[in-house]
Amino acid sequence: MPFSTSDGVTLWTTTTGTASSLPPVVVVHGGPGLWDDYAVLAEMLDDLTVVHRFDQRGCGRSGPSELQSVRRTAQDIDELREYWGHERIVVLGHSFGATLALAYASWYADRAAGLVYVGGVGIGEWHPPTLAEEARRRTPAQRDRLVELEENPRRTAAEETEFRVLAWFTDHADRAMAMTWARESAAVDLPINFAANRALTTEVNAWPDDFVAGLATGIRAPVTFVHGAGDPRPVSTVRELATHLPRQTFHLVPDAGHSPWREQPELFREVLREAVQGC
Repeated sequence: MPFSTSDGVTLWTTTTGTASSLPPVVVVHGGPGLWDDYAVLAEMLDDLTVVHRFDQRGCGRSGPSELQSVRRTAQDIDELREYWGHERIVVLGHSFGATLALAYASWYADRAAGLVYVGGVGIGEWHPPTLAEEARRRTPAQRDRLVELEENPRRTAAEETEFRVLAWFTDHADRAMAMTWARESAAVDLPINFAANRALTTEVNAWPDDFVAGLATGIRAPVTFVHGAGDPRPVSTVRELATHLPRQTFHLVPDAGHSPWREQPELFREVLREAVQGC
């Protein structure tokens, strides 16, 4: 069902599950500039409660928007919460979505019943170790080809798919399956909003550590951290973020990368359900 924000942007949304005594869950996708591709997460939860998913403004199946900021997108989430008729929600964020969900749970603390923070970047210097690990997982030829594709503003459809695969396969810990999973993600026939990616990445990269720590300390709801032990993003910076939250649990998922539900689905399902049931 499409939803129109207060400033007139149409957001793509979908809902599964049935209302229960548990708070509803809103899934916040990563990117930035990508789209919701989290039906598998909804299926892990929608026998327990209602699960809402949406594409962020200007992204995926949602309408265009030149305004791209974390504050505005957090407002979109709250407008959706009101539209869906919920007093409080659990925000389940992955990757950049974890950062966005953290901001929402802080800025709208009285409306957040819980936060599930999956594959985020935490606090501190996470870029160099992430880039180094991604480079280690690519061959020299793959690194050169990725640079070549990044610098080509007129990629063909085949080149766009190749670019996505080379950019994303390093997210997975299972090296035998990494390319297969990256191809599945790359095959989605939706454009990446690179302008949104640049704007939002620039914004959050400029946040000083004490600002992010302040967001964390402003959260009153329980927080569950989930991080794959094989995620190229370091777990140390996420653990540092967790120290600023009085009500948090931390799950390091073994033998899993940036999307731990792919590599450890049963364990991830158990952790996710426990997190929602604890809100």
